[in-house]
Amino acid sequence: MRKIRTIEMQRLTIEEFQKAEKLPLIVVLDDVRSMYNVGSIFRTSDTFRVESVYLCGISCTPPATEIHKTALGAEESVNWRYFKTALDAINELKQNGYKVLSVEQVEHSTKIQNFEIESFQNYAIVLGNEVKGVHQEVIDASDGCLEIPQLGTKHSMNVSVTAGIIIYKFAEQLLLTREHINPNPNKY
Repeated sequence: MRKIRTIEMQRLTIEEFQKAEKLPLIVVLDDVRSMYNVGSIFRTSDTFRVESVYLCGISCTPPATEIHKTALGAEESVNWRYFKTALDAINELKQNGYKVLSVEQVEHSTKIQNFEIESFQNYAIVLGNEVKGVHQEVIDASDGCLEIPQLGTKHSMNVSVTAGIIIYKFAEQLLLTREHINPNPNKY
């Protein structure tokens, strides 16, 4: 096997990315304090053409050197907005018909492997603060909660890792299997 060179990957330009069909998913960051985590989430959001990232509360916004260090420019391709609180973002999303799901360990959560995505539904996922998680009032306002099973000794994962797993779950069901989005299905 030969490793593929970057020039051979035929990646989209920022202009092409902004015109391309997006994954019907908005990622809401509820007081995510690490700019490196924010940047990493931007980079994953670019990878799967997420519709937008909503930065809420103390979540830092671009431009910021620390965000750019892990985003590698994805903060320029992915649409983003700032809200004073995640609750403000959720209220607007729900008014616009989005199903809002917090990613948190709660009673009666849906394990990610059991979650069935509705094809024509727009979604927003809420990811919480690195220490306190998603605020309770945000959980209360959500349409449900998703949980990633954890089999080890720790009770949480890094928020950017969590984002990658959840975003991939949506992309797997909504994008990667649709031929018009992935014109070269043998590539993946």
